[in-house]
This record gives sequence, structure tokens and C-alpha cells, in this order.
Amino acid sequence: MNELETMGKWVMIMGGGLVLLGGLLWLFSKVGFLGHLPGDIRIERPGFTCLIPLASSILLSILLTVLLNIIVRLINR
Repeated sequence: MNELETMGKWVMIMGGGLVLLGGLLWLFSKVGFLGHLPGDIRIERPGFTCLIPLASSILLSILLTVLLNIIVRLINR
């Protein structure tokens, strides 16, 4: 297998991963619970809103870690 073919496969894998990630982000935006979990900090003042999504970030990190581990295991077979 030459280098160009290998690069092409990696670009396709990364593209598929980006499509999957985009789909997950789109789905999470429709669900609406991200940013509103217990542990997410929201500070509202007149003319100012600050959102620090701690719990949402941790949940998203765990989900993406599991997903990427599954993808890596499938690739290494």
C-alpha cells in the first residue's frame, strides 16, 4: 500500500469522525440538557450572563472518551 492510499484512508476516517462528532453536537443541542445540569454554574446580572458548564463538560468528555476508545479498538483489529 503506498503512502497516498494510506493518507486517503486516514482522511476518510477523520472525516467520518468529524461527521459523527457534528451529529452528536447537533443532537445534544436539540436535547437541551447540556448547560442545565446540576453542577453547571450560571451567573446572571443585568446586561451580563456567564455560563460555566462544569458538569456538562465532564459528561461530554466521558462520552467522547468512550466513543474514541471504541473507534481506536475497531481500527486496531
